[in-house]
Amino acid sequence: MNHLRIAKYDVLKGTSKEVAEVATGPGGILDIYRSMPGFQAYSLLEVDAITVIGITAWETHEEAEAATRAAAEWVATHLEGRIHRTSNEIGDALFWEGTMTK
Repeated sequence: MNHLRIAKYDVLKGTSKEVAEVATGPGGILDIYRSMPGFQAYSLLEVDAITVIGITAWETHEEAEAATRAAAEWVATHLEGRIHRTSNEIGDALFWEGTMTK
């Protein structure tokens, strides 16, 4: 079963594409997630001009919880003042269909 972390952010400065570049660039949160046990997938969705949603998939609920702490620390260090988290949820998938690709 997959355990998903879904975090919603407001972009306060810059664009969602700039946030994505920082998140996926060298030293970005994607690198952090990849180094963490249980990491399966990460996606950043642009909802509108100021809203992005990060979705990560983990093997266990506890690993998803650890990702929440890692993300908060990383955002405070690398995107302070540029984005603000408005919500964070972790859910255990009741089903998961499809394949994960880059």
